[in-house]
Amino acid sequence: MNSQWLAAIALALVASQASASDTLRCGSQLVSLGDRASEVLQKCGEPVSRDVLGYKRSANRREEFQVEEWTYGPSNGMYQYLRFEGNRLRQINSKRGD
Repeated sequence: MNSQWLAAIALALVASQASASDTLRCGSQLVSLGDRASEVLQKCGEPVSRDVLGYKRSANRREEFQVEEWTYGPSNGMYQYLRFEGNRLRQINSKRGD
C-alpha cells in the first residue's frame, strides 16, 4: 500500500511541474499556439523582455527562422514565457517567480 501512495505523490508532483499550456489569458483576451507575434503584442501588450535565442531551420532545410522568447509578468507571482519560431507562437510556459 505504501508504494502505491508514494507513486501517487510522485505522479502529482510531476503533474504540478508541467507548466506548458496551449493558451494564455491576457486580460479578457486569449492567445493560442500558432498566433502571430503581432496578435500576441496587440492582446498582451509589450513584454517585460524579449530575447533572441537563435535560429532554427525548417524541416526541408531551405528556410531559417528566428527563435525568440518573450517574458510577461509577474502576474500573481507567475511569469509567462512565450517562445516564437518564425513569428509564430510555439510554446507557452509558466513559472512562479522567486
